[in-house]
Amino acid sequence: MNTYAAEQRSYWIDTAPQREPHPPLERDTTVDVAVIGAGIAGLSTAWELARSGRSVALLEADRIAAGVTGHTTAKVSVLHTLVYERLRRTRGEEAASLYAQSQTEAVRHAAETARELGIDCDWEDTAAFTYTEDKARVGELKAEAEAARAAGLPADFVTETDLPFPVAGAVRVTGQAQFHPRKYLLALADDLRRQGVSIYEGTRVVGLKEGEPCRLTTEAGVTLSADDVVVATHYPIFDRAMLFTRLSPRRELVWAAPVPADLDPHGMFITPEQGTRSVRTAPYADGQRLLIVTGEHFAPGTADVEERFDRLARWAVERFGKLDFTHRWATQDNDSTDSVPLVGPLPTAGRHTYVATGFGGWGMSGGIMAGRLLSDLITGRSSPWSGLYDPRRLGTVVREAPAFLRHQAHVARHFVGDRLPSVSGGGSVDDIAPGDGAVVLAGGHHCAVHRDEAGELHAVAARCTHLGCLVAFNRAERTWECPCHGSRFDPDGNVLQGPATRPLERRET
Repeated sequence: MNTYAAEQRSYWIDTAPQREPHPPLERDTTVDVAVIGAGIAGLSTAWELARSGRSVALLEADRIAAGVTGHTTAKVSVLHTLVYERLRRTRGEEAASLYAQSQTEAVRHAAETARELGIDCDWEDTAAFTYTEDKARVGELKAEAEAARAAGLPADFVTETDLPFPVAGAVRVTGQAQFHPRKYLLALADDLRRQGVSIYEGTRVVGLKEGEPCRLTTEAGVTLSADDVVVATHYPIFDRAMLFTRLSPRRELVWAAPVPADLDPHGMFITPEQGTRSVRTAPYADGQRLLIVTGEHFAPGTADVEERFDRLARWAVERFGKLDFTHRWATQDNDSTDSVPLVGPLPTAGRHTYVATGFGGWGMSGGIMAGRLLSDLITGRSSPWSGLYDPRRLGTVVREAPAFLRHQAHVARHFVGDRLPSVSGGGSVDDIAPGDGAVVLAGGHHCAVHRDEAGELHAVAARCTHLGCLVAFNRAERTWECPCHGSRFDPDGNVLQGPATRPLERRET
């Protein structure tokens, strides 16, 4: 039973300016570049390409900046938990330096863009911290601080912060930022329209035929032709190179509550401990600050989400005192097996298809970086870090092996186990409580059945339309989730999040 309550809605979506929906794509169209996915990576890519003179179409299955980007914690930072020591160890000091340079350039570019366009997006310059409460991990953080300094960042190791609880140590990097992502990106979309970019919402792309030109097909059967295509759908919906073998999806939970200004810890904080704990604040009404706490890292479809929401809320109350939560939401991202995003040409595809994915929870700076990098690649400009992020990179395969094998073992347990006769699913529909859901056997087939609060049953096929793993029900968000690659569906089987592009088929109850 959940102890804490709040509106199940992202604060960024709830407080962003209201916009009339952009129309769907309804007739065959031709452009220079088609960008699929209108989160921060897709919008940034479209904006950079439009400024270079390309004609661009931006296609979004739902609403722009309302998916993963609309549920972020919105840190614009180069300090990505503990990445620099790992990069220095696995790919060398040059790779760590290039990572730092590319992410620093992204933070700077976002600030310049906000100033240039006059965007009121609650931009605040601040410091970023990776901290530990465990004295045994102090050496690890000191090594990270040293690696970040060697990579060119203004990093140091500290033992004191403004958090209302003691830490054993922390890496601090100054000159970072936090903002309201929806306000920033909706303003970017307004500028895109002024530049003549066509933005289509409610337009799910389901087919890609590579060639010269490339041809995209939408769910409604409309064709869009483009010289180049960018797949910026968070998890690639077209993956003939099987990038999904190098990506592991994860969800994290978020609570938000107003606090007095004197409780502001003056920075952005994260620790990998306790399944991740992340803390930042944002401007709020009446001189208060909005405390935003994130954590409870888990694979989709594998956890009691309500219990994890409670655990995170208890942690926040223990550390910050009594809190009246106003919002809660969940976010999802993909970790690459070598900790570096996959941004560049889509492997094994034609010469005109590109991808941006695997931001590992750092999609704000990563998405802005991806927009710059993909624009350079498509327009023929050189980039010093294209090799670092190239999805075709092979030199890291051996170094990726442990993470790769762990991810594949997790997928195999579901992909193979879900097909065994002993797999669960023999319960009765009568056992499903209002608001809950379960996978049951009906006529020898697995059905995903949800009973809504009014007692009505909603039944759909239980196998994900991506690669056929059995979905599991998330009671907290009323969704079906695939534990293999993170596809998510509503109770009626409609796709909420890819890589799946087809809904779960309806079933009779």
